Amino acid sequence: MTGRTFRGTLSGRDVKRHIPHVFQVPEGAARVRAALRFDPAIVAGHRNMICLSLYDPRTFRGARHRHGNRHVAEIGHASATPGFLPGPLPAGDWVVQLETHMVMPGAACAYHLEVSVDQGEVPEAADTPPEPRFDRVADHRSRWYLGDLHAHSVHSDGTWDVVDLVAAARARGLDFVTLTDHNTTGGLAEMARHGARGLLTMGGQELTTYWGHALCLGNRSWQDWRGLTREGPEMAALAHRIHAAGGLYVIAHPRTAGDPHCTGCRWVYTRMMPGAARLVEVWNGAWFGQEDEPRDRNEAALRLWYGWLNRGHRLVATAGTDVHGPDRQYRSPDAGFNAVHADQLSESAILQGVAAGHVCLTAGPTLRFAAHRQSGAQCMMGDSLPAPDDAASVSLAVSWDGVPDSATLRLIADGSTQDSLSIPASGTREWTVTQASAVADWYVVEVRGRDGAMLALSNPIFLDRSAAG
Repeated sequence: MTGRTFRGTLSGRDVKRHIPHVFQVPEGAARVRAALRFDPAIVAGHRNMICLSLYDPRTFRGARHRHGNRHVAEIGHASATPGFLPGPLPAGDWVVQLETHMVMPGAACAYHLEVSVDQGEVPEAADTPPEPRFDRVADHRSRWYLGDLHAHSVHSDGTWDVVDLVAAARARGLDFVTLTDHNTTGGLAEMARHGARGLLTMGGQELTTYWGHALCLGNRSWQDWRGLTREGPEMAALAHRIHAAGGLYVIAHPRTAGDPHCTGCRWVYTRMMPGAARLVEVWNGAWFGQEDEPRDRNEAALRLWYGWLNRGHRLVATAGTDVHGPDRQYRSPDAGFNAVHADQLSESAILQGVAAGHVCLTAGPTLRFAAHRQSGAQCMMGDSLPAPDDAASVSLAVSWDGVPDSATLRLIADGSTQDSLSIPASGTREWTVTQASAVADWYVVEVRGRDGAMLALSNPIFLDRSAAG
């Protein structure tokens, strides 16, 4: 066995850095191990957060974004610590990198990093594991499907295994569930294996940076975030790459608490407001949050989205439970899920439906929002119609079901409430928009409970004035 020890002291000036430590791996290595500890763990009531990631001479080998001041990563040919990637251990310079998400000012933070390399029997077929495949079709029908686009496991900061996440999604009655662990693809191979008829498993990751988080859905490759800056163009370029590769890039929980409570969780990229983003998660977890979260974070995200729509950005709104274990969002009565209209229950079809805005966010009620012109043209949420003119008006139609007592339905036009009414458990409503009325550029329907919590939220229907007539 060979090894190396690194020691250092960090201060508040070292926050939001990537600190590399280079070590040698000889030929014939059977296992690489890196163990980090740092103290203090908490300063002035806030946690220091330092994570580690590993790189072999050619590529990324995993990360495990989580709290705590003790971290261990082991990589072998056939197995690895959750969050890290097993496979061949090429000889040469490896890097264990410290990511200083938070180093609180006021107290020096001393760290100790010990790296060891074990020699031993190397498997004859030490090939790189194949890329996870998410090409399953769980249902061939064209219909609405309910699922989660944002969930975690032990491969980052979750408290349950992938199999437990999948079991909880099945128990919740979901049609699909997406693993989006922080800055790693380590759990995707297992996630792909657990898909079965009637429940689709999907893969992605949560790009977890120092100035905001973004979901990379349908993406199998680790995204290198080390060169991102808050003011620069790098994040926009990354978003373009995700979309060009057929994935979806979603700004996650943009108005949650930021530093030092939740380091990097608040969206503050100056060129991505929304910049190249086409989707934004406006409903994260429970609508009013948990005890340790700002109560109005989802309301603030909703207002942000409405403002972006008013500026002409046709962004799709999504929901994500952000579930981390069995004690939270899948048991919450006001956690948001995504009802997506798709041609079939497959990852590609679900992502296409989401990208088109054919998605309703819901904590349980069924909500359908559509429009049609007198000429016969029609559309669902996410689509557009020509604005009304002398020849034709536009009818907006909504239907709902499964709504609790004392709920309110609101028609939102360009961010303002145009109509509000108490509604029964199920029903329909229609509004006619004429050329003589105050025509809005976009319309959304909200269903809220008696406490104001969101119960269901449509994506917009757009009326194009340039296309009228």
